Amino acid sequence: MKVLIACEYSGAVRDAFTRLGHWAVSCDILPSESIGWHYMGDVLDCLNDGWDLMIAHPPCTHLAVSGAKHFHKKADLQAEALGFVQTLMDAPISRICIENPVSVISSRIRKPEQIIQPWQFGDEFQKTTCLWLKNLPPLVPTKIVSKGEFVTFESGKRMPKWYSNAKGKNRSKTFPGIADAMAEQWGSL
Repeated sequence: MKVLIACEYSGAVRDAFTRLGHWAVSCDILPSESIGWHYMGDVLDCLNDGWDLMIAHPPCTHLAVSGAKHFHKKADLQAEALGFVQTLMDAPISRICIENPVSVISSRIRKPEQIIQPWQFGDEFQKTTCLWLKNLPPLVPTKIVSKGEFVTFESGKRMPKWYSNAKGKNRSKTFPGIADAMAEQWGSL
């Protein structure tokens, strides 16, 4: 299978597909953090290259509801980000997954077909992840484990411990269990 992993610099999903024998290419404006096929540039340059499957991780900076208090300051940036997501959804690829946290994609484009957590796939972490699917079945959880540790701040806000200590780039990485599930379940279609 010819697989495009859009907006991925970590190589996590690309490498999961490659391990199963697929020709997978990641694409991002950043260099890849792991060795493998990677196009460093604009994913829009690659959309018409005859892919069988695309899994896209568009930047959530202007989309995620965790930043809702700033939405009034970035309406133009949010509109541009939503346009990019819509372009990815409309790509001439038969099977597509768009992955993002809880975001305005749900209210401005459409609701996701599935919401998953890393703890459903063997990683003891909580990170609510929405999947917008085209011609793909929802992922079936592979190994239910603990949700991991949480911290509560003086303000009363509660969040996963790993997330409170992680920097932006690390927060955006796909957990290994989810990457493996995508490769194993969607790579066999």
